[in-house]
Amino acid sequence: MKTREIYVCSACGASAAQWRGQCLNCKEWNTLEARTVSKEQAKRRGSTPLVSSGSAVIPLKDVEEDSHTPFGTGMRELDRILGSGLVPGAALLIGGEPGIGKSTLLLQVAGGVAESGKQVLYVSGEESLGQLRGRAGRLGALHENLTAISTSKLDDVLPVLEAANPPDLLIVDSVQTISSLRVEGLPGSVTQVRAVSIELIETCKRVGTSLLLVGHVTKDGQLAGPKLLEHMVDTVISIEGDRRQMYRMMRVIKNRFGPNQELIVFEMVQDGMQIVDDPSTYFLGARDPQLSGTAVVMAVDGQRPFAVEVQALVSRSYLSIPRRTGLGFDVNRLHLLLAVLEKRLRLNFAEVDIYAKVGGGMKLQDPGMDLALIAAVLSSFYDLPLPSKSVLWGEVDLNGQVRPVASHDIRYRQATRLGYKPVLCPETEPETGLRTIVQLQEALFSKNG
Repeated sequence: MKTREIYVCSACGASAAQWRGQCLNCKEWNTLEARTVSKEQAKRRGSTPLVSSGSAVIPLKDVEEDSHTPFGTGMRELDRILGSGLVPGAALLIGGEPGIGKSTLLLQVAGGVAESGKQVLYVSGEESLGQLRGRAGRLGALHENLTAISTSKLDDVLPVLEAANPPDLLIVDSVQTISSLRVEGLPGSVTQVRAVSIELIETCKRVGTSLLLVGHVTKDGQLAGPKLLEHMVDTVISIEGDRRQMYRMMRVIKNRFGPNQELIVFEMVQDGMQIVDDPSTYFLGARDPQLSGTAVVMAVDGQRPFAVEVQALVSRSYLSIPRRTGLGFDVNRLHLLLAVLEKRLRLNFAEVDIYAKVGGGMKLQDPGMDLALIAAVLSSFYDLPLPSKSVLWGEVDLNGQVRPVASHDIRYRQATRLGYKPVLCPETEPETGLRTIVQLQEALFSKNG
């Protein structure tokens, strides 16, 4: 039988993969004793201490409220969506594609927190300290309170947290590059990511350090590693966007201290990522309303309305099976809406290719874009532009009826504020409300209806 030597604390029973002078669990000195066990027994013991905490069951009303006061990140809008800032002892997970700007944003946050007088430790498992220093200097984030370490070993980080004055903020970039000697497996494996995350989160909660973990994503855009990681942390944030575009979107997926599904729009500039204060029309760009095949949808992400351009191109096909392509939304939505148009408006799309996309590289999952997508397709099909200040939203069902969507009041107020007219939406608005796509065609293309 294959054996392995571990070290067990005689005071509390916690196990460790290597000897150290002080037990990390009970803080007693010179209590670790060597024991030889099978590899299966060592694996069952795990990386967490096997010791009773002695916790007692008490009435919830007798529990004292958490007195931790959040501190700012240096970005007012980021503090707002996090719920007044970073909470001491809380764990936050940030995910995004490579090169999307995760490290850049976290260095800006580290500089802002350090400038406020807090101690920050930046753990880099991907870059050297020289590379980190050069980027921090370009971003203006250098400060005496900002310290850094370049390592891929968890045991280099834990002693800093266990010191007399632990940092107020710990940034780990990234959790997939850090490994623990107490478990087997390569860095980035499910076992290592789970073990490293558990130790970091538990230690930071015990000493009151805010923790920011950077996570890699898979090909599908999902956070890599065990799903347990998303349940363990208090906040999950995703940074999205096209690396070839100047903008980035930060989306709050989970938040125990503030609102969910909130969104911040950043613009990538030479000095880092800057927050776009009013992104209402940011995604329209240099739009020309005199061209056919374009429509403006008042989309909503979280509680924030955006005016986004939807583009469509209908052209003659030379293929036996015409093409149907969609970018920035689910292409199945395009197939469904084209079938509704053929059935309800008696149009023939059998000999045309149809391409559609969301302008600005943005990705929309809002069902309210149905009406704008249909209007853009019809505009290109008839080769007639829509009214220059028109805006649309509404869901279209399989019978061609226009149905209300969430946040209708928010959309309508924003459209009115921006001066859009006509506003084509579900019939909740008596003046411009629509019930079917037949009414949409009559309102926009009466000559071709």
